Amino acid sequence: MALAVTAAGLAVAAPGGGAAQDATDGRTGGRAGTRPGDERSVTDGGAQTAPVSAPVRIADPAMVRLLSPGDRIDVLASTSKSTSARVVAANARVAQVPKYRDTVSGGGAEDALIVVVVPRRTAAALAGAAAKSRLAVTLC
Repeated sequence: MALAVTAAGLAVAAPGGGAAQDATDGRTGGRAGTRPGDERSVTDGGAQTAPVSAPVRIADPAMVRLLSPGDRIDVLASTSKSTSARVVAANARVAQVPKYRDTVSGGGAEDALIVVVVPRRTAAALAGAAAKSRLAVTLC
């Protein structure tokens, strides 16, 4: 659920999306040289390859303890133990890893949140996968 909220935040922060302020012209909700109605989604045009930091909740906190900032990982999603996992993000760079004592999230959930740097389109795919799948990582 938290990743879905994060994806919504990424969509709003995307150039031309929502009320995000654009650094190029200082206006709210638009880019220099665009007209109202020219907004693009997170997955359209040049914005799709812009790198963003994306939070990823990994199902196995023990695996997360093996990661360090700068590591390259593949993020895999699986909806059940009987289905094969699919790669959602390939060769993502780990930006932040929780401290050991912070590895398990509150409420008894057995997972850990990390931050990876990926293209904007991949961040949206990660958020979508997290909403319906358990996520795991492999080291590249």
